[in-house]
Amino acid sequence: MARFFLPPGAWLTEPTLVGDEARHFSQVLRGRAGEKIIIFDGEGRRASAEALSVSRDHVPLKIGEILPSRSPMPAITLAQAIPKGKNMDLIVQKSVELGITAIQPLVTRNTIVQPGDGKSEKWRRNALEACKQCGQDTLPQVADPLTFERWISDQAAAPGLKLIASLAPDARPFRSVLRDHPGTTHATLLVGPEGDFTAEETQAASDAGFFKISLGEIVLRVETATIFCLAALRYEFQ
Repeated sequence: MARFFLPPGAWLTEPTLVGDEARHFSQVLRGRAGEKIIIFDGEGRRASAEALSVSRDHVPLKIGEILPSRSPMPAITLAQAIPKGKNMDLIVQKSVELGITAIQPLVTRNTIVQPGDGKSEKWRRNALEACKQCGQDTLPQVADPLTFERWISDQAAAPGLKLIASLAPDARPFRSVLRDHPGTTHATLLVGPEGDFTAEETQAASDAGFFKISLGEIVLRVETATIFCLAALRYEFQ
C-alpha cells in the first residue's frame, strides 16, 4: 500500500494531501477516490486512510485505524562530513533505512565540497522519500551544515555514547567499544571526509568525549564507513 506524508498538524481538522504528496497520488499513481493508503506524520505515527476525492493538488482523506509504530533504538545522530559528488544523497537515504534520528552535515578542514544553497532542502526531501519507501515512520531531522569547530564546541555536554570513526593508531576496535556500553539509548556517530579528520579535529573530538573507533585494516570510503557503522550500531543494540 502506498505511503504518504501528512504533517502532524494536518491530522486534527481536515486531513488533506497537498503539494507534492497530492501530485504524487493524483498524477504519478493515478489514485482515485475510495483508494486506501498509509499516512505517517514523521513523529512515529501512521494510520490507514481513504481518499475522499482527488484533484491535482488536493486530496482530502478519511483517517482510519492508527497503526502501532515504534522509533528504532538507540536514537542515533549522524554527524557527517560532507563528501564529494552525490555521496551525501546516498548517505542520507541509507541512514534513513537504518533508522537514523538526526543528521548533521559538517564542513571540516579536509572537506572538498562546499554546500550551496538548497542542499539542505534537497537532503530533507531525500530523507522524506526514503521514509516513504522503507516504512520508517519517524522523519529524521536534517540540519543545515555547520563547520566542525562550531559543532564540536557544543558536544562536551551532549549525552549518550559518542563515537568518531578514525584512522588514528590508538583507535580502539569498534566492537570492543560497543560491548563496553550495553544498554545505550542514544549515540552520536562522527564520520570524516575523504582524507579523514585532521589531528586537531580528532583531538577536539576526543576532548569532547568521543571514543576513537577503528573499522578494521581496510580503509573504507566515506559512504561505506557510515553505512557500516550504522549497521553495526543497529546490530549490537536493537
